[in-house]
Amino acid sequence: MDDLAGALWTRALIERQRAPMPESLVRVVVGVDPPAAGGTCGIVVAALGADGHAWVLDDASVTGQRPEQWARAVVKAADRLQADRVIAEVNQGGDMVVTTLKSVDAALPMLTVGASRGKVARAEPVAALYGEGRVFHAGVFPALEDQLCGLLADGRYAGPGASPDRADACVWALTALLLADRAGLPTIRNL
Repeated sequence: MDDLAGALWTRALIERQRAPMPESLVRVVVGVDPPAAGGTCGIVVAALGADGHAWVLDDASVTGQRPEQWARAVVKAADRLQADRVIAEVNQGGDMVVTTLKSVDAALPMLTVGASRGKVARAEPVAALYGEGRVFHAGVFPALEDQLCGLLADGRYAGPGASPDRADACVWALTALLLADRAGLPTIRNL
């Protein structure tokens, strides 16, 4: 996929921000954008390094899975990378999202987030963090990176696919790590 005019992320920006994972991590979170009617469940693992930079560690997203299956994928990603918390969007499914995840792992540490602004508006401050050199990719995540490059500053999503599920999960995770306590951003509440 070529760079799109007005994209929040470019291929060059993502390449510039690709680096090995640091040895010392302060926090690890899993961002989850549950699917609406069998689409892709965005599952992205990110971490905060001791240096204050964030690292995208994995794109564990799954497509076409039943709720129990995508919940298992979330728990597996959280366990594999020893996540401190799962950040799950509840706009699509509400309490069903929490119930489904807790049915797989009752002790899963979770925060729920509700989107009051569009996906692109939520992504803008995170894209700025990449530009400031505060977010890195500890690997290559083609499907996620394609979606990031499809988010346009005019508020549209230009693909691939109908919805940037992976990109939204990434934005939730990075927001929780670097922006959660800033005014005007989506709120996160404890369960």
